[in-house]
Amino acid sequence: MTSISAGIIGTGMMGRVHADAIRRSGAILVAVAGSSIDRATDSSADWRFKVPVVSVEALLADRSIDVVHICVPNHLHYEYSVAAIEAGKHVVCEKPLALTPEQAADLTARAARAGVVATIPFVYRYHPLVVEAHSRVGSGDAGRIHLVHGSYLQDWLSSSDDENWRVEAQRGGDSRAFSDIGSHWCDVVEWVSGLRITEVSASTSTVFNTRGSVSVATEDIASVNLRFDNGALGALVVSQVSPGRKNRLYFELSGAVASVAFDQEQPETMWWATTATTTTVIRDPRFLSAEAAALSALPAGHPMGYSDCFANFVADTYRAIAGSTRDVLPTFSDGLRTARISVAVMESARSNSWVTVTP
Repeated sequence: MTSISAGIIGTGMMGRVHADAIRRSGAILVAVAGSSIDRATDSSADWRFKVPVVSVEALLADRSIDVVHICVPNHLHYEYSVAAIEAGKHVVCEKPLALTPEQAADLTARAARAGVVATIPFVYRYHPLVVEAHSRVGSGDAGRIHLVHGSYLQDWLSSSDDENWRVEAQRGGDSRAFSDIGSHWCDVVEWVSGLRITEVSASTSTVFNTRGSVSVATEDIASVNLRFDNGALGALVVSQVSPGRKNRLYFELSGAVASVAFDQEQPETMWWATTATTTTVIRDPRFLSAEAAALSALPAGHPMGYSDCFANFVADTYRAIAGSTRDVLPTFSDGLRTARISVAVMESARSNSWVTVTP
């Protein structure tokens, strides 16, 4: 694959994650832009990259840059993605893709018209055992899926003293917990199961109406009942105020033949069971499907995790730029999909009724 040249807009935690994945992919990080020259300079030094720190405008105008990674607060995703696409760049944009489904649809259409690769880091797809679950369910080994349930729980906002720009609706969007992490759960569950969520019935809760000096209107918790396009039922609990749960994305699918479960905080194992047998599947590439083994870069017993998923996602994006694609790669259309689910969840919580998800 020809070496890819990348630029990053955004200098926070996610910018660091993207920078590490760029390094591991073998690509060249050409430049970094941030909210200020000083902040971008400090971040690039922290990332151990000696690269030019430039304005956003200069980064987008640099013809040597093939792909732009957008790692800024949510309210800037649409603006910078439009600018990158208009500059002829391939785009990796953090989620949510935009603050509204209309903006997300516009970005998806713009990227298609421009012929650029446009991806969104729903990276939990890249756990080898998630791919293994996708392979087994897709092959019919679990039978017809009739129940999907799980949760995504975090604790980083468990105290009223915990603050972050994400709690501000004008920067993070009308939905916080569901849009931020519930979107990950919906994406990975739809991808693994091959099903689509058609209707939702949701309740939300804002545990702390103020955080420091900030008035909070976005939800800390969402509880959602689900209906799928094959008639299956489901349930999801999302929380950013669950002490002790650092980043626990958990899903379980029950089929006519078998059930499968995965816990993102225990990514080296997957649970697979029938009425007669219960198996803990370990991440050993010798015994996984070809698709899962391809993402399992280390031997069994050598743990892989989030950063490996992210590196594989970025490498896949760059392969797509070079003309090679895989089913696992999440694109802007997947970002649009979760934006529509998020809007349906918020509408349901407000109306206290079942709401149809826009197809």
